[in-house]
Amino acid sequence: MNRLISKNPTARHNYNIENTYEAGIVLSGTEIKSIRAGKVNLKDSYAIIKNGEVFILGMHISLYEHGNIFNKDPLRSRKLLLNKREINKLIGLTKQKGYALIPISLYFKGSIVKVELGIGKGKKLYDKRQELAKKDANKQIAINLKNKNR
Repeated sequence: MNRLISKNPTARHNYNIENTYEAGIVLSGTEIKSIRAGKVNLKDSYAIIKNGEVFILGMHISLYEHGNIFNKDPLRSRKLLLNKREINKLIGLTKQKGYALIPISLYFKGSIVKVELGIGKGKKLYDKRQELAKKDANKQIAINLKNKNR
């Protein structure tokens, strides 16, 4: 039973996600409390692989109000927990031209915070336009069918 905390609204809009991975994340106590309060933003975040470890950058976790000296920097890099085999696979995929590692969502799995990572290729502007036109056409069809059935 997964409980969604936050989604990256631009991930599927800007990238063709080909594969997804579930990763744990290393957090401090005050960060967990802020996440439980829903004060997290994935919008401009991305993941990198450095020295055989995966890190998430740009994920904003607001300061916990009652955290005083224990609060961490809201934009600090955070380590992701993956198997060595998965990391090696990701290294191979991200070295290919145009592929990036993007966090798609953050959720609770039981009491543990997990990150859904997607490996994807960046979309061109015309791809985004085609996708928006297709969505709009489908929406119009649904409205017309609904009105026709009345």
